Amino acid sequence: MVQAYILIQTEVGRARDVAGEIANISGVVRVDAVTGPYDVVVLCEANTVDELGNLIVSRVQLVPGITRTLTCSVVRL
Repeated sequence: MVQAYILIQTEVGRARDVAGEIANISGVVRVDAVTGPYDVVVLCEANTVDELGNLIVSRVQLVPGITRTLTCSVVRL
């Protein structure tokens, strides 16, 4: 299982809508609205890196109201 955090910037006033829609996507483990330079932080997981990339590019990044994302892969040290 591979995991990643996605840091999301949204259009002004859209964080709640974006978080709600992302929460319904299969593979999303947790969604939190946060303060600071990002508006929403998402933890997602998949069986392979390719599946994870597909989830991020084909599902999460297409949610209306998102202006920018930064993906941080989880590593086990």
